[in-house]
Amino acid sequence: MNEKLLYAGIIVFSTFISAVSQVMLKKAAMKNHETRLGEYLNPLVIGAYLIFVVSTFLTVYSYRGLEVSQGTLLETTGYLFIFAFDVIIFHERMTLKKILGTALILAGIAVAVLL
Repeated sequence: MNEKLLYAGIIVFSTFISAVSQVMLKKAAMKNHETRLGEYLNPLVIGAYLIFVVSTFLTVYSYRGLEVSQGTLLETTGYLFIFAFDVIIFHERMTLKKILGTALILAGIAVAVLL
């Protein structure tokens, strides 16, 4: 397997789990908590922050085999993951602005890859 492809996969996976942790934080914020401390010390929030830590380490590790320009380009996939989670998990509407914004992100990735 190509080493660059492995590091690219690691950073995309890192971005994906970071998006999952953001969903977890949003789910936790949507719940009512008995105390102010309960808002921060509950399994969803703690789990989300642990995932963020893992994501950070994976991202740093992936830069061992990627150039910064490649890594930042691949990290933009996070916008696509969040868009998909918004629609699938939170049942948000796909507006024309969201679709066009996502298309622009995809076009930007394509242009960067082709150059």
